[in-house]
Parts: sequence; C-alpha cells; structure tokens
Amino acid sequence: MTRKTNQQAVIYCRVSTKKQAREGNGLVSQETRCREYAKHRGHQVVGVFTDDVSGKLAQRPGFDDMLASIRKSRKAGMVVIIDDISRMARDVRNHFDLKESIFRAGATLESPSIEFGSDSDSILIEHLLASVAQHQRQKNGEQARNRMRARMLGGYWVFMAPLGYRYEKSPAGGSILVRDEPVASIIQEGLEGYASGRFNSKAEVKRFLESHAGFPVTRHGHLTNEQANRIMTHPIYAGYVESKAWDVSLRPGQHEATISLATFHQVQERIAGKPLAPTRSDIHVDFPLRGFVACGDCDHPMTANWTKGRNGRYPYYVCRHRGCDRFGKSVKRDTVEGAFEAMLTKLTPRPELLSLFAKIFRKRWNEAEAKAHDGRAAIKREMATIEKKIGQILDKIVQSESRSVIARFESEVDKLEMEKLVLNEKAALCGTVARDYDATFRTAFDFIANPCNLWTNGTFDDKRIVLNLTLGSHLKYDWNEGVRTAELSLPFMVLGRLGNRETVMADRVVLLI
Repeated sequence: MTRKTNQQAVIYCRVSTKKQAREGNGLVSQETRCREYAKHRGHQVVGVFTDDVSGKLAQRPGFDDMLASIRKSRKAGMVVIIDDISRMARDVRNHFDLKESIFRAGATLESPSIEFGSDSDSILIEHLLASVAQHQRQKNGEQARNRMRARMLGGYWVFMAPLGYRYEKSPAGGSILVRDEPVASIIQEGLEGYASGRFNSKAEVKRFLESHAGFPVTRHGHLTNEQANRIMTHPIYAGYVESKAWDVSLRPGQHEATISLATFHQVQERIAGKPLAPTRSDIHVDFPLRGFVACGDCDHPMTANWTKGRNGRYPYYVCRHRGCDRFGKSVKRDTVEGAFEAMLTKLTPRPELLSLFAKIFRKRWNEAEAKAHDGRAAIKREMATIEKKIGQILDKIVQSESRSVIARFESEVDKLEMEKLVLNEKAALCGTVARDYDATFRTAFDFIANPCNLWTNGTFDDKRIVLNLTLGSHLKYDWNEGVRTAELSLPFMVLGRLGNRETVMADRVVLLI
C-alpha cells in the first residue's frame, strides 16, 4: 500500500505505567519521532494523544479521545501515526481490534517502523510483529515475577508498602520496608492492645486507629473494614513475609517488625475465638459504661440510648433483657457514671501504700530477671518436641493416599510451624536485657496513683481502659440502692486489703500477689 502524503495527522503515544509517564521521557521521544516522520511525509499534525496503561489493555482514555477527535473533524484521509507497533498494543487481539476501530473512524494507520499494507507479505509481517510484542510483554512479566519471587524468598517484601511502612533504598541494593511513624506506633499499640485484652473487638481496634489525627483514613474519615482486617491478620507486622500465590512460605523478613510474632499469634487466636470481655461492636462514645454496667435484678449487661424529651435529648442506660422484672426500666447516665467516678476517687491509695506496692513489684521484677536465662533451655526442649511431632505427621502424609487426610495433616503442620516460629522468637529474646523497671512501670503506677484522672480527662478509649483495669466483674446497678460496690481487679483489691491493715510486713504482702 502506497503511503499518503500531505494529510492531516494525529499522533498516538503510550507508556505502560503512570510512573513512566511522570518520570521517564518515553512519551516525549515517541512524539518527537512521530513528528519527524510527519514532516518527512508532509503531514500536518493537528493533535497528540497519550495513554499510561499496559499494552495488554484495550480500554484507554487517550485512545478513545483520539477516535472522538477524528470523528468530530470529519476530514477525509486523516492519518494516525504511532512510533512502533508495540506502542499501540502488546496483545495480538487488541492490536487488530484497535486498528479496526481507527479504520471505522475514517482514518488510516502509519508508522516510521512498519508499513501497514494489505498484501500477504505486509499482513504476515504485521502479525509477526504483533506476536513478538505480545511475547515480549509476557516474557517481561514472567521475568519480573521470577525476580520478585526470588527477592521474597530472601525475606524482602516486594508489593505495595502496607500501612505503617514505607520503602527506602537499601545499602544492599533495591528497596526495603522501614517503619513509617507515627502510623507504625499507632498500629503497634492497637495490635498489642487487642492481644492483651485492652481492646475487646476488631471494632474497638478500628475506632482506636481512626481516633488518631495522623492515621491515614478514607476521605470520609474512616478506616475501611478491609484495611482494619488486613492490619490485624497480615504477618508482615510481625516481621515475616509470605505469598501463597507465589508459593513463598512464611519466613522472617528483612524489615523491622511492628509487633512480636508471639503477639501476632495471640491476635490470630483472639480473632478465631471469643472476646476476653463482654463487648459490642456498636458501643458509642456517649456511653463508655455500655457492656460493663449490669442490671441488679437479672445480672445482664444493660444497653443505652438517647431519649427525646420536651426540652431536648437525654442519655439513659436501659435493661433490655426479656423476662426481667425491670425490662425497659432506665436510669440516667449521669447517675451511673457519677457513682463509678465516686468509686474511682475512693480507689486512690495512700502514698505509703503505693510506695510499698512499688517495692513489691520491684522484688518480683528482680526475681523474674534472675530466672529469665533458665527459660531458654525449656523453650528449646519444647521446640524439639514440636520438631518430632512435625516429623511424625510428615511420615503420615507420605503414607496416606487420601487428599482430605493429607490436607488435614498439612494444616496441622502449618500450626506446629507457627508455634515453632513463636518459640524461636521467644528463645532469641529470652535472657536479653529488657527496658529498665522505671520505664516499664512508670505509666502503670501513675494510673494506680490516680485512676480517676484518666477517666475524667481521657478519651473514650482511655475510659474503656480504666474499666478493664479497675473492674473484676460487671458494675451492677440496684434499682433501689443505686450502684453496688463492684468487684475490683487484683491490684486495687490488694491495695484495698493493705489499706485496711494497720501494720503490714513486706514478706506477708508478697503472699497476696
């Protein structure tokens, strides 16, 4: 086919990614070459259209805009110029579909690299070049996956950095994940809080993360459930990487962990099991005692709501347990929370008792430090036992011919491997120097010295922490007498016993702990 001259033309350029369009010069070099060709053929360039999408995709905004422009111009003999056949597509089917759409719009296709003719030889060459472009794309994809998988086998994460991490150049080459503060510390506190029982549900962890101004959320101001679940179930936060799609088993990563593997294991066990304490996913900041205050008649946790009155809306705690004589009965929020605040005020211990309590903990701290080194041998014995169990199960897998039985055995091996990794981490940390006593217990003793301060001045999550740390059971509301004396947690129970004694010997106090 003889190429036309002195026609109106548009140039189409494409690169594979937005990063190439932003940082590279591929679009510029393609346009320059196409303009040079147009000048040589005497064509007048009336527009340039670009895309930054993969060559395997047929949906392209720039290409669609180009077709719309050609149809709108209604100029006979319009020419579309591309730098190379691979710039139009790297898929044989897409190449000919896009070419056909150009012809239907009333234009022809030209390139300085190939002549698009209608004879058999030109058609054969076009098919071959389109096939080569597709093969190059597929081969590049295979090579990229192989390199990425090899890097993962070495412990490097190769996908998008998860929340709490960012990429930095590694001295060893390539990029490596590093903690992205303050997001990493917020996630660490949330995961450790869930593992320890400070937070009783995924919903509470999600609200805790959202409550920090520096935490990235959606434009609606929320963290999606999918993001929250990924944070709580991804082993990357424990310093490990894995990819089931690429057959990369769980292995230690080269990046710094956000939490320990033991903590991650506790989080997964809690997710799979039941909450440690009564909780609801719809607890509202207006009612911090919801789930903790119970009806004095039926002992069931009370719900809460706002009631519309003549002059406004009023908050109440309500018994909604069917069968209870007090069903539907409500009590003012201020009555219940005021009584609890008064109880917290009475929990403030005398300075001399707090000093004695600190001495007891220091004694236990010193004893624990002395025993820490002995624990490593016990951990190694336990690891040897697990290794033996894994070996026995692997023997059974070899002997079995049932797929269901093999799958069950493989699941058991995965669990044992996780336990082994947790023990290995404990063995590595056993006997290492922890933070000093003052740094570890300063915040705890500040709370014990004045628990009412955190309740009065803290956030909703702080108030839930106070409830978990002070109450040993539900706070019961008697409909005649008001809030009953609550069962306290162990530290405050011990301080209460000590406060009722005139003389206390330190050795006897230790027996109470």
